[in-house]
Amino acid sequence: MTYQQLLGDLDDWFASGVADAGPGVVLCRRGCTACCHGPFDISPADAALAAIAVEQLDGASRSAVRSRAAAQRSRYAELAPRWSAPWDVDAIGDDTFDQISDTLADEPCPALNDQGECSIYDARPATCRMTGLGMATVPGDGLENVCPILHTSVAYAALSPTPFDLSRFEDRAEYWDEVALTNGWVRTTVAGAIGRAGQK
Repeated sequence: MTYQQLLGDLDDWFASGVADAGPGVVLCRRGCTACCHGPFDISPADAALAAIAVEQLDGASRSAVRSRAAAQRSRYAELAPRWSAPWDVDAIGDDTFDQISDTLADEPCPALNDQGECSIYDARPATCRMTGLGMATVPGDGLENVCPILHTSVAYAALSPTPFDLSRFEDRAEYWDEVALTNGWVRTTVAGAIGRAGQK
């Protein structure tokens, strides 16, 4: 199983939650960009996958994504002058990264094209796939639905969390993170991952 295939477990979880909710209840869907703004951290495995996906785009699309990513990295450098390639989030700490994320909260993800479509949708990070539904984890804990447009629908906001064995997923994802770390990838952002790929 590849890491991208493992991410399919999250897609299955989401599809199950959408089906259980009924037609039109879950507002989160392909083509919605409500949560596709502001930098967020992605795992080493997600960074590798996203970067590879960008490299596989046609020339014009790849160039556009790289340009948007470079512009966002320039903002990182302005806000945190000591932060630089490979844009390792752990190098600046979560507090500083959270400040950067808050400041750039309105900046669209560099993977979004001019039509508001995700250029790497099939290779999008786990975080993207986990947004849009609440998650009930096996130990009894859970993750809230952080969809930015959740409040616009009473039915959507009232949905119960959809069960998912997050611990099992994370245990399996850890292997792929270790592989990615060995290959030089770090916990970074989409823009950071694209920057590393563009330098290869």
